[in-house]
Amino acid sequence: MLKPDKLAKNKVSSSTQQYLDIAEIREDTVIMRDGTLRAVILVSSINFALKSEDEQNAIISAYASFLNNIDHSVQIIIQSRELDIDNYILNLKQKEKEQTNELLKIQTAEYTQYISELISLGKIMNKRFYVVVPYNPLSDKHKSFFNSVKEVLRPVSLVKMKEKDFLRRRHDLSRRISNVISGLSSIGLGAAELDTQGLIELFYNIYNQVTSSSQKLADINELKLGDSPK
Repeated sequence: MLKPDKLAKNKVSSSTQQYLDIAEIREDTVIMRDGTLRAVILVSSINFALKSEDEQNAIISAYASFLNNIDHSVQIIIQSRELDIDNYILNLKQKEKEQTNELLKIQTAEYTQYISELISLGKIMNKRFYVVVPYNPLSDKHKSFFNSVKEVLRPVSLVKMKEKDFLRRRHDLSRRISNVISGLSSIGLGAAELDTQGLIELFYNIYNQVTSSSQKLADINELKLGDSPK
């Protein structure tokens, strides 16, 4: 029988990563434990309420056309976070100290005070919009149904996905990404696929909402990563 202290050590040594559905992130792609892939597209926004009626109808029509032209599922995510402008305030105060023109110095101080009072009245929220594009090997028409099912039911091998399998699936996913970005552009929205660094930062911020505000991640090129399986 294990002693209580040994049980505690075993619990502590267990990584929280085992509870996540993500197996790894590489080459701008999220690889899930079930072998499916995900790409994340950051999308700009438009102020629909300020558009004329004709413009609104055109946007709705373009959006309907976008949905009708994709033959796979997509996930639309809106992330709302409190905007942290502490560094911005500190930067303004530093500029105030460095300002040699007395009039500009007074104006900088007044502007800094205005921003500080504005923040105290209520939280300023920052919204980001994402479109998640999935790829499931079961939808790969080049494989038989039973071979695809066999791959999906082998989670251990999927975590260590072979490079050739990954590249084939990534190629199919890339075509979907291009189609989605093209459709979003037709609506008048800017869109850009998140790279590996952007994906890691996104999930780091999601799962570490408190610490992420004060502890920033290092560049992916500076991290020591294991070699990808061949």
